[in-house]
Amino acid sequence: MNDQRAELEWRDGGVPVSTRFDDPYFSVDDGLAETRHVFLAGNGLPARFEDGFHVAELGFGTGLNLLTAWQSFLDIGTVGRLHFTSFEAFPMDRTEAATALKAFPSLAALAEPLLGAWSQSSFVLETDTLLAEIVMGDARQTVAAMNAPADAWFLDGFSPAKNPELWGADLLAEVGRQTKTGGTFATYTAAGHVRRSLEAAGFNVDRIPGFGRKRHMSVGAKP
Repeated sequence: MNDQRAELEWRDGGVPVSTRFDDPYFSVDDGLAETRHVFLAGNGLPARFEDGFHVAELGFGTGLNLLTAWQSFLDIGTVGRLHFTSFEAFPMDRTEAATALKAFPSLAALAEPLLGAWSQSSFVLETDTLLAEIVMGDARQTVAAMNAPADAWFLDGFSPAKNPELWGADLLAEVGRQTKTGGTFATYTAAGHVRRSLEAAGFNVDRIPGFGRKRHMSVGAKP
């Protein structure tokens, strides 16, 4: 059992904000559009989806990225199952997650089984179209135990300036090791030290236009 918990307050009409990191869990402008722009489009999705495609994520948060990827997988009629592995150090409880996800009614049908499986210790959600494992604990230890490399990474920790542990060179090197040849990453941040660490981890890194008020974001591929 993970003994750490999310510390939240609610702002701007229902956006959860981490008081530990003083950072919102999703965009106050349009969290769903942000996820689609940064993490889906940034990884060339949904065009790359196929049976068994494996997404890995740093920072599970509300589960919004998982639900958005799963919905996209279904929308294009992909045959088979999406695999999704996410790492979270400070989990919300089920009630908090349910409150946050009410902001996205178009995902309600998928949110229901996720919330049904929700736990503050590591848990698995398995359906005909999804196999998701949510791993609680410090990603600096847990990522190394992944049993299958990822096709795509969603790097969605809180701001590097406020949550530096999730953006350290050693952890990003492990992300590189846990990525298939030809695999990709996307993240909302364009911080120079993050881009340099990802380059050192074996990715070709590009800075591209970000979402909303964020001018730039980073994407990359492992050649």
